[in-house]
Amino acid sequence: MFDSSFLRAVLHFHLLSAVIVAAACFALLKGLRHVFRDIQHAPEDQTFTPAGSWDEAEKKLGTTEPPYPADFFPGHRQVKTAFGKIQVFEWGPAEGEKVLLVHGLSTPCIALSNMANEFVNNGYRVMVFDLFGRGYSDAPNDLRYDARLYIAQLLLVLSSSTLPWTGSNAFHLVGFSLGGSIAVAFAARQSRWIYSLRLLPEWLRLRLLRANLEPRIGTPSADVPDEDHADIGFDDVFISADRPYVRIGDVIKWQLEQNPGFVSAYLSTIRSALVYRRHDLMWSLLEEQLASRRLGQNAPPGLPGGRFSLILAERDAIIVKEEFLDDMQSVIGPQAADIVVMKGGHEVAVSRGKYVASVAIRSWQMRSS
Repeated sequence: MFDSSFLRAVLHFHLLSAVIVAAACFALLKGLRHVFRDIQHAPEDQTFTPAGSWDEAEKKLGTTEPPYPADFFPGHRQVKTAFGKIQVFEWGPAEGEKVLLVHGLSTPCIALSNMANEFVNNGYRVMVFDLFGRGYSDAPNDLRYDARLYIAQLLLVLSSSTLPWTGSNAFHLVGFSLGGSIAVAFAARQSRWIYSLRLLPEWLRLRLLRANLEPRIGTPSADVPDEDHADIGFDDVFISADRPYVRIGDVIKWQLEQNPGFVSAYLSTIRSALVYRRHDLMWSLLEEQLASRRLGQNAPPGLPGGRFSLILAERDAIIVKEEFLDDMQSVIGPQAADIVVMKGGHEVAVSRGKYVASVAIRSWQMRSS
């Protein structure tokens, strides 16, 4: 016969083991419950905040015509994507060289109308669009507004055309302010497609955080310096030669009412470091691509000559010329950039858009000749 004390010991051991295993399983299940709860996703139609229609904004603002009509440019289309719809315009000669314009942090693409129309008038095919959460584009509400999201948006915009916008040296890329930051990030990753890269007062490399860049409560736009530091208040600049009675401030005010995703998109862009922190890595990646194009016969396609163009404004209180050049050249160096300094402030892409386009066109024509 077995010793009863031995049997009790064995039984006690198995009971204790069962309790330990049960406790471990309970803890595991409890942990997994939290994990699965955290990774549950909302239905796709709830992952973006829809932009309002102009009718809704009219009712709120008490106006009969929005400062930025949905059909302001020719070639209007709304592209439906998994991130929500994107407002896109494409017009100009189908056989012309292609130009993609990317607007700034606060202003939708209407701000680049003078520049866009000048390109079209000179035979170029132009595409502009509203960044997520701006203008008539929806705002993803479950994602960070970092370089990855904006690069994905550019890819969606390019693929929405019936014409080919991809391939070697497919298009010129022009970015203003935040759009310059996005253009740098895109060119660093998709350099083969870029025929030329042109940046207008660009925000990617600033000595940040500057107090005069922080959004101010009660002001319609923090895209630019306050009026004490500018030749003209940015919000007072007329948005387009085609709408001389509409100012940038009018568009920003309308956007605040029309697009409920604007504020969250604006703040997420800032928190995601696309604007305010130093992105030496992105510039370094771009410099690698540019340097590989300066090798001569074995150079890969895209960004011919391994250079890009930079337009700075003499009296820009946001992008201080001397500071910017010092910072940029510590990463890229003078051999990579063709620099043009223009009269004016941070608003040059809007107020002098036609002239900016003419400068770009002359440089492209000289390179082609």
